[in-house]
Amino acid sequence: MSNTVPFRKREAERAVDASSGSLSVRLAESAAEISASQSLRYQVFYEEMSAKPTPEMAARRQDFDDFDGICDHLLVFDAERGEGAEAVVGTYRLLRRTVANKHGGFYTAGEYDIGVLLSYPGEILELGRSCVNAAYRNRAGMQLLWRGIAQYVFHHKIEIMFGCASLPGTDPSRVATSLAYLYHYHLAPPALRPRALAERYTDMRLVERPDIDPKRAQAVLPPLIKGYLRLGGFIGDGAVIDEQFNTTDVCIIVKSDWVTEKYSRHYAREEGRDSGLLD
Repeated sequence: MSNTVPFRKREAERAVDASSGSLSVRLAESAAEISASQSLRYQVFYEEMSAKPTPEMAARRQDFDDFDGICDHLLVFDAERGEGAEAVVGTYRLLRRTVANKHGGFYTAGEYDIGVLLSYPGEILELGRSCVNAAYRNRAGMQLLWRGIAQYVFHHKIEIMFGCASLPGTDPSRVATSLAYLYHYHLAPPALRPRALAERYTDMRLVERPDIDPKRAQAVLPPLIKGYLRLGGFIGDGAVIDEQFNTTDVCIIVKSDWVTEKYSRHYAREEGRDSGLLD
């Protein structure tokens, strides 16, 4: 007997299910779809951003690790490219505390002491491995990805989201103003402030606060980090150099109620317009 869940039943039980034009977002429902997300990650991280693959990754042309088997994989599909795995154009990897506790913890713990987050009483969610096909790095694609996260947060009653976000390169001096801006203007309060592990800690205070132009500094941040900040995101203490991914990482913390409130208001307005209730 097949273990495959019938499509209509899967659709009815989806924690995430949204669409916009030919694009849709939901969780991966097959090994083939997860494999497609790993191939997309390889294309973006290793071919575009010059990360350093292991020989096995290079042979398979996929980015993968032990966390893939326990995470939920949020995927954006474009129906114009086909169905299922062949249509994957965006991905985010999601790991809840209730799952991480059963499987050895969180990926972020390899770079940061996240004890303050682990002591938080509600459900927490790690976000990671975010990437989008270059042709879809636009407002519609990114908003749909975040709409999917908001639905996931609602469904699982997530209270805190966190993860590592990256600045390009492994020389902190080349992103000194960005690191200092994040530290001086967006440092998390002590109760929500992870700190880079001592052996990996890189001081972010490379420029004094009076010497920073906040608008200019924010303008040159990577889009993903700017997106987190727009949602009220905080930054942990200390950056971490990731030689494999050719990046300088910071720890992002976002209270999920800000995300759900933002998207509740946004889609309530959209539904109102559709029904003629709003101008």
